[in-house]
Amino acid sequence: MSLLENLNWRYATKKYDPTKKVAQEDVDKIVEAARLAPTSSGLQQFRVIVVANQELKKKMVPIAWGQEIVADCSHVLVFAAWDRYTEERIDAIYNRTTDERGLPRGRFGSYTDKLKAAYLPQTAEENFIHTARQSYIGFTLAMAQAAELKIDCTPVEGFTPEELDELLGLKEKGLKSVTMLPIGYRDDSADWLAGMKKVRNPKEEFVLEF
Repeated sequence: MSLLENLNWRYATKKYDPTKKVAQEDVDKIVEAARLAPTSSGLQQFRVIVVANQELKKKMVPIAWGQEIVADCSHVLVFAAWDRYTEERIDAIYNRTTDERGLPRGRFGSYTDKLKAAYLPQTAEENFIHTARQSYIGFTLAMAQAAELKIDCTPVEGFTPEELDELLGLKEKGLKSVTMLPIGYRDDSADWLAGMKKVRNPKEEFVLEF
């Protein structure tokens, strides 16, 4: 199927079959799609936390405002972004880049200096707004990859980030949660949205041409 056909197939699943689990190789493919996502300046300002432990998923339900899909799904992917930019974080990715390309470290020094001058004077909140935006690119590609594999998913922003960060120990890692993506297989008999027509704004309203 084409990408557009896959996007037409997917929907925000409302009820998962808890007896059906996603194979590890498919979880890996979905995460890999997020890892390969483009990010501003190639900094990969986010990480993906894969939660398969059932007890932990149950603890996430009240944090997700009572959404049972978090417990019933196969896995929950948590997208968490850097809490702020630092010299060390910027240098680390560019050192890896030069090392893997066989280039001398510092090859991109003039560019990383510009990045540091732009981001380091900002507040942590301003930094996080930018890093969180980068996470959405990976988040979207993960949903597209899931659709290609015919694995259901549900984009979730309805949760209390501070509580999720505490549960997963993200603060100690310099991360803050942005979104959750439950993945699994729909329960057609109990999902009220399954089989309903996908509705979007028509192209003539959605696209502005100049």
